[in-house]
Amino acid sequence: MNKLFIKTIGVYINLISYFLPKYAAELAIKLFSTPRKGRLNEEENQYLNTAIQEDIIYENILIKTYCWKGNSKTILLVHGWESNAYRWKDLIEILKSLNYTVVALDAPGHGNSSEKLFNTLIYSECIHAVAKKFEVNTIVGHSVGGTATIFSQYKKQLKSIEKIVLLGAPADFVDVFKRYETMMGYNKKVSHAMAQYVLRKFNHLPEYFSAPNFSKELKAKILTIHDKKDRIIPYTDGLKFKKNYEKVQFIGTKGFGHGLKNNIIYNHIADFLNA
Repeated sequence: MNKLFIKTIGVYINLISYFLPKYAAELAIKLFSTPRKGRLNEEENQYLNTAIQEDIIYENILIKTYCWKGNSKTILLVHGWESNAYRWKDLIEILKSLNYTVVALDAPGHGNSSEKLFNTLIYSECIHAVAKKFEVNTIVGHSVGGTATIFSQYKKQLKSIEKIVLLGAPADFVDVFKRYETMMGYNKKVSHAMAQYVLRKFNHLPEYFSAPNFSKELKAKILTIHDKKDRIIPYTDGLKFKKNYEKVQFIGTKGFGHGLKNNIIYNHIADFLNA
């Protein structure tokens, strides 16, 4: 969406907030939760068709999974916002060459999975279902996929999970919401109404949902990689994991942006898996 259109929507929702704050919050959250990209094209489907595909149902959500079988431990790859399982193609090939069993999934509202809306907490439940089904040993999560992975393990720790890799992961709901509210130009009424919406829907205010804080309770070893030039999720988010969880292994990079698609990154992941 262009900036003028974004600001126009923001003004409209701001206006509604003076009369119907709950409805304004619902509109803001729905807009925030509706991916506009991330479905698969023909080329991407062709590659993913080389995997064993299986549908997993969680609360009427169809989660498409892709599995390439190996002779070693099982790694689950979890993509982020407006993406899909194909984003892992290069890493999948590397992990296959190392004989790992590789599993990837499409998030709700993305790839070949069902639904139109997406949120981190529902995603975390889907990740848990897939990780349990495939008896996963390591989860690699990019962006919000990393945050959802931490939420998933915090709520229901799977004993099989030994390691977690976070790539450019947002640290908490508060800052994510602030960035969204700033982008849209929402007023304080909308911001407050959104926080109350989260409280009603998920029994906690946004401040509660902190991946670095949740990480303290996990038994799995954690590697966090964040780029200093990340324009989507600030580098300071990565530093929060390092600060709040002394056991985390933190690697700061420069020049790979938010995507972190590079052989240097993949080598860091391979080293962590082999350690």
